[in-house]
Amino acid sequence: MHPRDQTIFALSTGRAPSAIAVVRVSGPQARLVLTTLAGKLPAPRQASRRLLRDNSDQPIDDSVVLWFPGPGSATGEDVAEFHVHGGRAVLAALFASISAIPNSRVAEPGEFTQRAFENGKLDLTEAEGLDDLIHADTDRQRRQALRQLQGLLGDRARDWRERIIEASALIEAGIDFSDEGDVPAELRAPALEAIKRLHDEIAEALAAQGHSERLREGLVVAIAGEPNVGKSTLINQLSRRDVAIVSPYAGTTRDVIEVQLDLDGYPVTVIDTAGIRETDDPVEQEGVRRARARAEDADLVLWLVEGGRAVDPDAGPPLLTSGGAVWILRNKIDLNEGGGAPAGGFGISGSRGDGIPELVEALVKFAADFFGTTEGALVTRARQRDLLRQASDSLRRSLDLVEEGEELAAEELRAAAYALGRLLGRVDVEDVLGAIFQKFCIGK
Repeated sequence: MHPRDQTIFALSTGRAPSAIAVVRVSGPQARLVLTTLAGKLPAPRQASRRLLRDNSDQPIDDSVVLWFPGPGSATGEDVAEFHVHGGRAVLAALFASISAIPNSRVAEPGEFTQRAFENGKLDLTEAEGLDDLIHADTDRQRRQALRQLQGLLGDRARDWRERIIEASALIEAGIDFSDEGDVPAELRAPALEAIKRLHDEIAEALAAQGHSERLREGLVVAIAGEPNVGKSTLINQLSRRDVAIVSPYAGTTRDVIEVQLDLDGYPVTVIDTAGIRETDDPVEQEGVRRARARAEDADLVLWLVEGGRAVDPDAGPPLLTSGGAVWILRNKIDLNEGGGAPAGGFGISGSRGDGIPELVEALVKFAADFFGTTEGALVTRARQRDLLRQASDSLRRSLDLVEEGEELAAEELRAAAYALGRLLGRVDVEDVLGAIFQKFCIGK
């Protein structure tokens, strides 16, 4: 049996126990599931209170049920929803009763969204936006994901693809009418103008500055330095809770500790690493190796030194080669008279909190500069950027090849439309033929 002939169900709310739990059912048996458990079918899209009963006619729970007949549902199929009390026993009894109905099974991860995509309820960019929205940790991530879910990129890509198909239809019609005198030239001119505009628009979207793709993953900041300089104390200050062990003994941190922060809507992962030094302890050696690897991959390294130690800002942190920015932080300034901030760095007291607000303010500014302007950014994933670049390259090649032969240009246009079709998840080779028949009545 094909998976789409099966009816799927799953818990759509948080893990039990909870006050209310929502169980969704989608597929051809959704109507049967609803009538079997709740009796009479409720009116579409109207909440109805029902006593659910199992296969032995024993009560399961007093619930609210909803009915969404396809195709006017989230998945495009018949969908039923059960709003029940969120106890584990209630859910176990409900799941067992649904499973007893033929061709009903527990949904795979993402299967509801996949069915919505397959039934044309959303394209791939919108599905990616939905996934990002579910996993958004900060307000800026939420706003970016919501724009994608609402079709920011998908709508533009559909428009670009339709215009490419129209231009391709003109080029291919010129091929078919090659023996009609001036007809090919008359068709080619508007096609080339349309292709050039399309190329410029997609190139402009690709050239837009900013790290909108990185906003999904967040900025990575590593706290590094020699042992016992206050790295764990600093990460506790930044996270405003005790997440790392604070000890006067060198080498306390043996592994990498990560904390997720929301700095003015920017997602930031702060890493507390083991003290970087030469050591004979094999466990500490592994911690130092991991610390170096994570710090060197970080977007920003906060290199801590003790307040009374001389710092050469041009020398850089010892034993570390970072591909990102490096800030030098002089810690424990409360214990050292005159031990202020080093040149180009910060002076802080991890234990007392001196300089922490200024450091956080600087981190927010760094994040703002790093991510750039993400409002209105079209591209949020590497997959999207790669496919847009393929489409742009094919459009440019079509312009270069049109003088050599319209067949070559038409092939590049097909490649551009195919790339945008993959971006949306909609690839239909009949689109060009449809446009030709509608506009030129070939063969009539």
